[in-house]
Amino acid sequence: MSGRVCFILAWVAVTLRARGESVLAPDRGSEESESFSIRLKRQRRPKAISLSQRAEAHHRLKKTGTSTKLLRGKPSLSHAAERRPSRASQASEYFGMLRIGTPPQEFQVVFDTGSGNLIIPSKECKSEACRMHRRFDSKKSSTAVEVAFADTPDGEVKPSGDRDVVTITFGTGEISGLFMKDHICIGDICTHGDFIAVTEETDQPFSLVPFDGIFGLGLPQMSEAPHFNVLDCMIRDKVLKNNIFSVYLAADDNDESEISFGQIATSRMASELFWVPVSNPGYWQVEMQDVVVGEAAQKLCKGKCQVAVDTGTSLLAGPSEIVSALNDILGVKEDCANFDDLPDLGFLIGGHTLKLSPDDYVDRTGRTCSVALMTMDVPPPKGPLFIFGDPFLRKYYTVYDRENLKVGFALSAGVSKQ
Repeated sequence: MSGRVCFILAWVAVTLRARGESVLAPDRGSEESESFSIRLKRQRRPKAISLSQRAEAHHRLKKTGTSTKLLRGKPSLSHAAERRPSRASQASEYFGMLRIGTPPQEFQVVFDTGSGNLIIPSKECKSEACRMHRRFDSKKSSTAVEVAFADTPDGEVKPSGDRDVVTITFGTGEISGLFMKDHICIGDICTHGDFIAVTEETDQPFSLVPFDGIFGLGLPQMSEAPHFNVLDCMIRDKVLKNNIFSVYLAADDNDESEISFGQIATSRMASELFWVPVSNPGYWQVEMQDVVVGEAAQKLCKGKCQVAVDTGTSLLAGPSEIVSALNDILGVKEDCANFDDLPDLGFLIGGHTLKLSPDDYVDRTGRTCSVALMTMDVPPPKGPLFIFGDPFLRKYYTVYDRENLKVGFALSAGVSKQ
């Protein structure tokens, strides 16, 4: 990312609690199933990250004793060809606490719909970025199992030492690691599944952030294998009352953000919820009909645009051709002279126009203004693809229905408080 980029990271302290708010999804009927919310708090920081998983740079290696052999890479999921930085300064990262192992070891993780694995630093990681964070010590967990290969998630490492080593590249940064299996808990809600124990990670951005790891909430196509998708592990073990989760990111620092598992918190909504089917599983990705400026549809998508709703990305992004056209149409003056006269920027999704005000889509730093959209070119069938990160999620409450593969949108209650 450019040194001129000035996004905001959020430090999150969490409190776990069961909630009894109304649920808009069918009950699983299990007496042991739960719904719960994690409350999030923000602390501002001057750097930006994107944790969108870039699978074209994702590969596994086979480690044999002390040697390593390159194996076939996973099929590309994002095919992102280009990302140009914006100077936007209005994004955040939100994260909370989970526990792994017996007895439990605590970690702070980003809840990221743009990636598909649970990724935690391991005690074996000697990178500076790892040493600055909590690291999982498998020797201190009586239930930890070293997993040899992702394709056999219950297969332990043999005495020969043969096992997979995986490398994953994100929008910002890269990690390498080994596979582990253990108990995974958020509050009193527990499952068991596989995760990536990091053995090496880049200083940028991981040495700059206070969170330890990444809780991937993407669909299974983004996971190493089925048992690596922790949400699906929860569903398998029937620990959730409903096979959904929802995200509320507060626009005001005096309000509390939260992610809710197993329920929809209707008190966080300021409008009716509407649903849009997932168009291409992997990301929580839906079709977008057009871009709207003011009240006028711009006919920029021609029925081909897609949107990935990404809780792990602290920015907005879109195809370079459309972003360039929007810059011309919006005409944001660099000296902010026309800021008060700028129109709303909307996105037509599921027959509804989801609007962002100039405060949402313009980066205003002192007396300098620019459109806060990065460019990112993704070819079909995944693209042309927009990424809706935190600036969008602070305006709209979102619900992710795993059972029916759809995403719900409603105006955030936090907007009405402003």
